[in-house]
Amino acid sequence: MKYIELFAGCGGLSLGLESVGFELLFANELSPMASETYAFNLLHEDLSAPDITKAKKVLWITSNFTKKEIAKRLRENPQTFPKYDKGRSDLSTDPENLDGCLLVGSIIELNRFLEQNVAVAERIRKQNIDLVSGGPPCQSFSLAGLRQVDNQRNSLPMDFAKFVSLTKPKVALLENVSGILRAFKVNGGKYFAWYEVARAFASVEYYPVCLHVNAKNVGAAQNRPRFILLALRKDVFGAIQNQVEDSEVAHIFAQTQHFFDKEKSGAQTIPFQDLGYLDIEKNRSTFLKDPFSSLLRIESEKDFYSVEDAIDDLNEYSRSSSKYASMLIDAFPNKTYTHDVKTIANHEKRGNSDKVKMRFMLYQHLSDLKLKSSSEPLQGVEKNVIQFLQDPEGSALSDSSITFLLKRKFLSKDGRSLIEFSSAEALLDYLKHLSTKKQTQRALLRSSPAPASLSIPDDACHYDKRLQRTLTVREMARFQSFPDWFQFRSKVTTGGKMRRFEVPQYTQVGNAVPPLLGRALGETVKAVLRLAE
Repeated sequence: MKYIELFAGCGGLSLGLESVGFELLFANELSPMASETYAFNLLHEDLSAPDITKAKKVLWITSNFTKKEIAKRLRENPQTFPKYDKGRSDLSTDPENLDGCLLVGSIIELNRFLEQNVAVAERIRKQNIDLVSGGPPCQSFSLAGLRQVDNQRNSLPMDFAKFVSLTKPKVALLENVSGILRAFKVNGGKYFAWYEVARAFASVEYYPVCLHVNAKNVGAAQNRPRFILLALRKDVFGAIQNQVEDSEVAHIFAQTQHFFDKEKSGAQTIPFQDLGYLDIEKNRSTFLKDPFSSLLRIESEKDFYSVEDAIDDLNEYSRSSSKYASMLIDAFPNKTYTHDVKTIANHEKRGNSDKVKMRFMLYQHLSDLKLKSSSEPLQGVEKNVIQFLQDPEGSALSDSSITFLLKRKFLSKDGRSLIEFSSAEALLDYLKHLSTKKQTQRALLRSSPAPASLSIPDDACHYDKRLQRTLTVREMARFQSFPDWFQFRSKVTTGGKMRRFEVPQYTQVGNAVPPLLGRALGETVKAVLRLAE
């Protein structure tokens, strides 16, 4: 089964798709830094190798630099990429030259290339490819970031739909954050981004089926809810409708038919009334049936993989092995990989100051509140302590907070020993020393799946009270369900203005589609196509 991957990132979705039998026609990614990781793991090309002329599978759609200036290309700001027909391009008008390649650059310029080179687009269409997939950048939709209805990146799902109209795959698969489901307030009304994306696909003759799923239900050790849009070509959709017998599943496709017909007639459609989305929590019985059953492999909360399951073998004191890590190797095998935690890649620890370590131990104590059912006096303690850290002079600790903290031990100011406080005054003086404006830092909960928003390394600290440190790239990758043989390339982290365009290792992990989710989505697409046959 052939597929094209757009917004490929470091390769999480591609890894999942290929594990269930999909074969890459070509991929596209904007960031040179993420492309370096994708190329190394999925195309087996090392862009940092001394003799870069041997790399044949990574092509720049357009660049300010020549192919020989690969070091400059790998640090190039994608916002400065010239237009396809104005810059230095590696693309050829020979349609076969794209096969098996990663195309670095903007989807806008890729669409421009296909429009100007009709023979290339025609060859893709003639191959009747099974799938075009991808996860457009989603920060402007995310509830964890700055939601901006007019952010230019919000148009990327529409550019995705345009690419689909040029290439005509059987199925298109778009992945995005749950925040895309939350309405923006615009001119006193509501704007639903997910609905506008569905309308965009309908406008290019594709039938949208919208899902709300979670990576924890397919085995990832992360509570990562995601919006999925499956857009089906007209002939595929019609064939499926004739095959579906289950009433619940048939209802989903009937609603899509109604929405599509109304859109094509020019009549106004209304979110939720004319088209809704299938939610894995609210519509569980439907997810137990084909073609959606691959997305609900784990139903019960007690069976979810936890933070401890994912990374406990990687901590400095562990002597245990990880069944979770072994499961990932089985799901995504690599014949050349020999597991050895001592030499594992991307597991370098980052240094933290004594003051930060002191604060981390405090966060670890606060996380204890979530490990047991909160009794009435302890409700609000965490919020109260965090508020005090942000403004020690303008806020006060509650009696419940003081009582809770006086029972705990803390790191001394030199970070070498544990201390206790016998009075509220001494405790308050200690906490004032830890004041910070950061609002997002927390300790992970060892017994629960990791949270989804972990692309910034300083936002989470280890759960183990013997370890006052942030997480390594490898630990983050474990949550996302990357196998240990998968190596992240380029810079480890970045800062300042470079955050606007650089995609270092931590960000690559945080932005990725979890490979286990990619695997389940691949199985879902295969089930859809089996129905169509």
